[in-house]
Amino acid sequence: MATTPPLHGIRIIECSALGPAQITTPLVDLGAEVIKVEPPAGDYIREMTWPIVEGTSLMHLHLNRGKRSLVLDLRTEAGVAILKELATTADAVVEAMRPGSLARRGVGFDDLRALNPKIVFCTISGYGMTGPYRDYPSHGVAYDTWAGIVNVATDEEGFTYIPEHASIGIHAGPLFGALGILAAVIRARATGEGSYIDIAQSDAAAAMDWLRSETWRAYERPESEVTGNKADGYERRAPGTAGMVEGVRYQVYETADQRHVLFMASEQAFWRNFCEGVDRADLFERWPGSKYADHARGNRELQRELRDIFRTKTAEEWLEFGGRVNTPIAPVNTPRTLLDDPQFADRFPLLPAADMGADQLFTPLHFVGEELPHPAKAPTVGQHTEDVLRSVLGYDDNQISTARDGGAFGADA
Repeated sequence: MATTPPLHGIRIIECSALGPAQITTPLVDLGAEVIKVEPPAGDYIREMTWPIVEGTSLMHLHLNRGKRSLVLDLRTEAGVAILKELATTADAVVEAMRPGSLARRGVGFDDLRALNPKIVFCTISGYGMTGPYRDYPSHGVAYDTWAGIVNVATDEEGFTYIPEHASIGIHAGPLFGALGILAAVIRARATGEGSYIDIAQSDAAAAMDWLRSETWRAYERPESEVTGNKADGYERRAPGTAGMVEGVRYQVYETADQRHVLFMASEQAFWRNFCEGVDRADLFERWPGSKYADHARGNRELQRELRDIFRTKTAEEWLEFGGRVNTPIAPVNTPRTLLDDPQFADRFPLLPAADMGADQLFTPLHFVGEELPHPAKAPTVGQHTEDVLRSVLGYDDNQISTARDGGAFGADA
């Protein structure tokens, strides 16, 4: 069913470089209008990291899809003047670069609020606007190492290296930022009051991994106050997933087709269903476990039994079994195999390479009974400069020519 996208009518001016541009990607997917302001040379994200798809990085194709590119040289009065005009028409301005970059050009929060009191100004950076690291240069992995997410690895020659891991800060930071922008826009439209939002990707990485850091802090208190689970005899476990290494009823097992599944029968009811389903009621009778959160930690005898049982069926057969007898069993995918998973195919139709330059995952948000329009391909540098000036600001040929003569689009424009 064709409907108006939920964020239709929200306009955001984004001054971004590299990965922080992701802050508006989910908003574009939901229908917001995002005008990406670029310097004359363009955002070099188009050349960053791998893979490069037909001359353009996948990072640019994904993060900047659906946006319109407007070239402005903010070193010129003409360029600054246009950005100020755009801000008067916008709900939000995003500074996706080092904090203060726009203020130095005369288009910071205070400058824009004087023109548009309802403006929401969001700055997103590595370490934020305050603290001893605020001026340090950084890249994405830094926020995960800072937040304690990455375990340093060592190769056979004794050299340390960055192990494969899911990047957290560079994705969580933009999501928190997008949430903050929406909250601030809602308030601004209701009250006329603008906002200045400061989001650090490092902070976001720590926020996403709150359980481990908060657990360590809780463990600083005496054991008379902070214990483990009842199922573990109240013995403390290592925080987060580190405390699951010795798990047995909640563990990964190899299947008959040399794949793996994740078995999660830590609740007694699920464990009973499993044992009865494989015709091994004796396992439940011998190790019934506690009602909740009992992983049968360190029970090697049971683990050997389960290892042998799981090798009798393929991964697909175990998934069907889990659904049929009501015991939780999940596939173990890799980033390479995920896109072939039938659940993924049902929930995550890809934006096709023919339209987007590369196959891309669309938004995970589902509006039941609605179909969100697909965004356009990520823009080339300055692709929409004249279109934005005409459609948003109402410029005519003479005004565009005057701006060009004033160097608004760069010396060679």
